[in-house]
Amino acid sequence: MRVLHTSDWHLGHTLRGEVTRDHEHAAFLAWLLEACTREAADALVITGDVFDSATPPASAERMWFEFLAAARRASPTMDIIAIAGNHDSPARLGAASSVLRELNVHVIGGLPRNASGSIDLERVLIPVAGGRGLVAAVPFLRPVDVPTELIERGDPLLAIYGEVLAGARARRGADVALIVTGHLYMAGADAQFLSERRVSIGGQESAPVRVFPEDISYVALGHIHRAQRVARDTIRYAGAPLALSLDESSYKHQVLAIDFDGARVSEIRSLPVPRVIDIIRVPARGAAALADVLAILDALPPQQLGDDPARPYLEIVVALGKPEPKLRALIETALDGKRPRLIRLGVEQTGDGAALGDRVSSRRLAELDPREVFVRLWARGHVEPPTPEVLGAFDRLLAELRGDVEDIAS
Repeated sequence: MRVLHTSDWHLGHTLRGEVTRDHEHAAFLAWLLEACTREAADALVITGDVFDSATPPASAERMWFEFLAAARRASPTMDIIAIAGNHDSPARLGAASSVLRELNVHVIGGLPRNASGSIDLERVLIPVAGGRGLVAAVPFLRPVDVPTELIERGDPLLAIYGEVLAGARARRGADVALIVTGHLYMAGADAQFLSERRVSIGGQESAPVRVFPEDISYVALGHIHRAQRVARDTIRYAGAPLALSLDESSYKHQVLAIDFDGARVSEIRSLPVPRVIDIIRVPARGAAALADVLAILDALPPQQLGDDPARPYLEIVVALGKPEPKLRALIETALDGKRPRLIRLGVEQTGDGAALGDRVSSRRLAELDPREVFVRLWARGHVEPPTPEVLGAFDRLLAELRGDVEDIAS
């Protein structure tokens, strides 16, 4: 049996609230469709954050349903299972679940419960690949999914997953692979440059490894955008398929292909997702002086004629030795006619960053001359001292506040 594991698509995402990612998502979904066919996948597991928000734009929902329809046409026997993440609306994502089940697409929005209050295992435990696998599809757990008594016991995750696993073990046949899903922060995961906030489930900010016992064949996780294994080789975050922030440009974006020999994982392979839009940083690391930045921008390639949806994203970080009120105008002028599009303009101060109290610890604030305070505060952010013009402007402002403008003018 072969399963493809993907996560954190964030359909409808925009960079810094302005630049739509539809072109990249469409390219990814076309590639994923081809990968499902090429790999002859028996099942596709999507572990949450299908959408970037609880109210995705119509274009994102259309992309989701068109993918499901295309996947069903391309791979008629492939099972598709998707759970909601913390960005998804359980009700919205699961609204069409009854219809989709008829197409062998299982979408679990919220944790389903029956009239007695116990977990509806018939909905959560899903046979795949003709019974060769069993997926315990646990979505992101919201407060409504976690009874108060479980919170009071202090380990709601262990209780909820324990109930699901007990039901799975009762239904699991010999040599059947058990795959368990989760959308959460796992203890021990690498959270460096974590663009996703930590989420609390019943008061727990992280799931301990003991939530996922050794008899589970594979744990498919979502939420952290950086692909990685946690604790053991068969507990995996698939990661996001594209950089959802500029800080994620160094990630290896991928989909995982997991092969099973009976109940045992025989191989896990990374299927690299092609990047269709480059991310350029000027300078490549750290910050550079304005003159150096402008020289680099001058060497950038010109804008192409016609529509160019694959224009690179550009991040610029300038080291300023003094204030530069026309910085953005200078940068935008330098980029006029260039192919990359500016997404972020950052400024790195060059001063020593010292607090005023560190500089004058032996003197009271009342003893300091205002001009001295201004100069010392200036040095916190700028390596170059204030110019005579700046000092003159400060003196005039101070004179206005004191009411002795005429003395300064004379």
